[in-house]
Amino acid sequence: MNKHEIYDYLNKWEIWYEVTEHKAVFNMAEISDVVLPYPEADAKNLFVRDDKKRNYYLITVKGDKRVDLKEFRQKNSTRPLSFASENDLMKVMGLIPGAVTPFGILNDIECKVQFFIDEDFFIGIHPNDNTATVWVKTDDLINIIKGHGNQVNIVQV
Repeated sequence: MNKHEIYDYLNKWEIWYEVTEHKAVFNMAEISDVVLPYPEADAKNLFVRDDKKRNYYLITVKGDKRVDLKEFRQKNSTRPLSFASENDLMKVMGLIPGAVTPFGILNDIECKVQFFIDEDFFIGIHPNDNTATVWVKTDDLINIIKGHGNQVNIVQV
């Protein structure tokens, strides 16, 4: 799905959202230069895989949080984790680096990606395109991903 298809999807299911258009950003440092209406709700998304490339995980946390993958592994009983390659990101979620977002899970036809979201917060994420941020309620996002068939885990990171 591209960003317009994401907006159509949200409208079809009557899910509240707000959009902030901005320049393309590729990391958290670049987003700090963008004026956002809800800066405290900006999300950081990490697409990782286990050492056997059998399991893929999307970890979503508040933008200012640091994620220790070794600690995450221990808390969630996974194999050793590392960042997935650009090739894996495109193959599994149809995304490029800098555009990683939970909405990319809607492109995961095989439902390979397990979604881990940190706590319950109002969230700003890319609509599968890094030139905008979509603000949605966390519960709505969780329901969208569960409805797609992917596993959702609410964790404390």
